[in-house]
Parts: sequence; C-alpha cells; structure tokens
Amino acid sequence: MGDYKPPFTITNEILSYVSSISEKIGCITATNNLEAKPHLRKNNRIRSIHSSLKIEANSLSLGQVRDVINGKTVLGGQKEIQEVKNAYAAYERFSEIDPYSIKDLKRFHGIMTKYVVEESGDFRRGEEGVFNGDQCIFMAPPARLVPQLMEDLFTWMKEARNSVHPLILGSVFHYEFLFIHPFSDGNGRMARLWHTAILAKWKSIFAYIPIESRIEKFQEEYYDAIARCHGDGASTIFIEFMLSQIDKILDDTSVQIREDQEQLSEYVTKLLGVMEYDIPYTCKALMEKLELKSREGFRRNYLCPAMERNLIRMTIPDKPNSRNQRYVKT
Repeated sequence: MGDYKPPFTITNEILSYVSSISEKIGCITATNNLEAKPHLRKNNRIRSIHSSLKIEANSLSLGQVRDVINGKTVLGGQKEIQEVKNAYAAYERFSEIDPYSIKDLKRFHGIMTKYVVEESGDFRRGEEGVFNGDQCIFMAPPARLVPQLMEDLFTWMKEARNSVHPLILGSVFHYEFLFIHPFSDGNGRMARLWHTAILAKWKSIFAYIPIESRIEKFQEEYYDAIARCHGDGASTIFIEFMLSQIDKILDDTSVQIREDQEQLSEYVTKLLGVMEYDIPYTCKALMEKLELKSREGFRRNYLCPAMERNLIRMTIPDKPNSRNQRYVKT
C-alpha cells in the first residue's frame, strides 16, 4: 500500500455495527428482497434525493420532489428544481458508477450539478470553507492541493478495498472527501452518493436504501461528528456515527418491507400472478385471465391499486383512455 493512509481506529463499537449491519442485510436479502419491489425502490430513491438536497438547503418538499421526478409542473425556484432533476439523473445512472474512479467522480459531479454550478465536473480552483448554516466548520485545504489529495485518497481506496471492510471504507471516504472538499459546490451530495456506491458494490441492495434520510434527520449530529473528527485528526467518530445510522435505517427498511407485504391486497397479488414481465396486456386480456366480468370492479380492485404502487405501468401514460392502451408489469 502507498504512503498515504487516512487516520482512523477500528473500535469495538465499529466492529459491533459491522456485524449487526451484515446480519440485517443478510436477513433483508434472504427474506424480503427489496430489489423485487419496484414501488419501494422508487419511493426510497425519491427519499434519498429529497433528503440529500434538503441537507444542502433545498426547500422543495418530498411531494414536490416526487412531482418533479414524475414530470409534473412544480412551483418553486428554478435552481432547486434543476437540482432535483440532476440528482435524479445521477441516481438513475447509479449502476454505471465505478466508486474507485476519479474520472467517474468528475463525470457524476457534472451530472449532479449541471446548469447550477460553474465548475461542474471539475475540481475547484478557488478556496472554500465548509458551513453549517452561517457557521464555518473549517476551511478546506488549498485548491492547489486538491488533485493530489484526491489521487492519494482514491489510490488508498483501491489498495484498501481488499483489507478494509466496505462499511468502514465507505465511511472513511465520506469523511475524507468532505475534508478535502474537492468541488466548489455539491460536495455533500457527492459524498453521500459515492458512499452509497461503495456500499452497493458490496451489497447491491444498498442502491435502494435511503441512508440520506437518516443523515437529514440527524443533521446536527452529522455535522458534529465531522467537526469532532477535524479536532481529533481522525475519522473514527464519523465512522461510528455513520454505521449507527446505517444500522438503524436497515431496521426501518425491514419494517417498510413487512408493512408493504401486509398491505398488498389479495386482488393485486392475483393480478401480478397472471402477468409476465415486459409483456403488454389489454384490460380485456387481464380480465379474461382473472375470469372477471366487471370492468369497473377490475379497475377499482386490481388495476388502479397496482398502478398506484408502481407495480404496473401504462404503455401510453399521456393518454390513459387510449384504445391502444396496454399495461406492463414492472
């Protein structure tokens, strides 16, 4: 391994969280399979985007963020609306990320900050401080040092990924990235996106777990952990904080999936059972498969509830009453 090594200590608390998180991820993957629930995946992605932007003072509500993503007109600041569109575009291309590539980091910063940041997709050329509201937490390293600091960080990650657990590696990166503050804007959003990308390379389910919502809920503690690490000169406290939040969001996710399973009606379950993925069906064809006579009852009990949960989509969403309308299982 190279000369650079971010300072941190692996404590018993960290090891305990790593064990707990690994066990919970195993249970979710084995029994609930979040990846097979498109409506929950989309809802959690929207929560991730809303929370990550809210931390950076974007004032749009969760409902407004959802409307922007769904292509609806929203009354709000153009910059804030663009931030939502950018974040959604970045998260939608999440699977393309190589979290160990600086080139990808810059490319996704360009997506995340398109039209809203002058130095989009490139490291900052000016000096920056990190603020919590009006309070300056610390001054970032000089801009001239950023390229080498980032090169050192990514070199360490590439070499450490076989010896440092991804849960620890992701948290160390998150803190070190915020410390270096490599971009003129969007550092918090990128740190959280990249942290998730590192975890998703370990367990793909992390792509749909809204860790950002826990950070937003405990934002003061988040900034406090960062500040304490600046004072200590090591990221140990931040690692413990992040692992505690990941551990708790997995509890929330388990409850979310369990409640979703309980709420899924017998009718919707039957409808999904007669449909194949990616095959378009007419209402008539689905009613025949279900041996139903009442179109109104079919729509009320089967079709509409399934579409509300994003389990089924229309092939012509702009013309819901089109005679050529078909329905596809997502």
